[in-house]
Amino acid sequence: MTRPASATTSRFPAPAPTGLRLKSVCRVPDSPSKRSSNTGHTRSDLASPERARVSQQPTTSSRCDCCGKLAAGLLPLQLDGQHLCEHCFLERRIVDNGRTNDHYARFAEALADALDLREHETGQHSRRVACHTLVLARQITGDENRLRQIYWGALLHDVGKIGVPDRVLLKSGALDDDEWALMRRHVEDGHRIVSRLPGMTEAADIVLCHEERFDGSGYPRGLGAYDIPLGARLFAVIDTLDAMTSDRPYRQGLPFDTAKAEILRMSGSQFDPEAVRIFIVEEQTLRRMVEMKCAEAVPR
Repeated sequence: MTRPASATTSRFPAPAPTGLRLKSVCRVPDSPSKRSSNTGHTRSDLASPERARVSQQPTTSSRCDCCGKLAAGLLPLQLDGQHLCEHCFLERRIVDNGRTNDHYARFAEALADALDLREHETGQHSRRVACHTLVLARQITGDENRLRQIYWGALLHDVGKIGVPDRVLLKSGALDDDEWALMRRHVEDGHRIVSRLPGMTEAADIVLCHEERFDGSGYPRGLGAYDIPLGARLFAVIDTLDAMTSDRPYRQGLPFDTAKAEILRMSGSQFDPEAVRIFIVEEQTLRRMVEMKCAEAVPR
């Protein structure tokens, strides 16, 4: 049931503390059995000697300090004083939090990477949108278990595309009605896969509902407003941001500000207005993360 616009902000818990930085906002929450002692930076880091040394270093470089890869553009400086390519940045989000020994987690990451590899133009889309969705989610909740569910739901949102034939998934032109019907099945197929995993109920619901729209015009069930799971509402904003700012075979990625304008325009129709508000709150963090992706794009 669609609720009145006046109920928008009241449906969200109090925001998490602001001041989150790029090093910590993408941290994948650990399960209790795997939780790392490294909980990220605190406000006191701002005055630390290490932070002072970092601030004196060049703020951009074209070479990743971790893998040595030369980017097409300039890579921004991270809080630990390194310039990282996007792959190393996202990989470090796992290593920093002790998840390398969590075999289920690593398998899920590998599966998402394999699906992205199949869709040649998407690069690290799944891992990227999962990380970016957490940026928004941390403004709403500090519940580590719920954050994990949102992360996994965003990461595995397209797992159902494993059942979509290549002739449809990789088609460069417009899909016909039959092909579109095959493509739309991926949300229910993905839900069926993820829902079989223990403790992944909310993640599975995000997979099922990630193509729904706030005005009820999405699929597969035509849900609207707050009938759409929170994680799916946040993900919808991030998915559009990544799609618009990524290169496609038929066009180059669009500027961040162009994507921002479209997200603002579709607030209340495609997107939850509160999710859009949080997007604006975290604009600078997301802008830097998009710049990291764009720095690796090969000029045409």
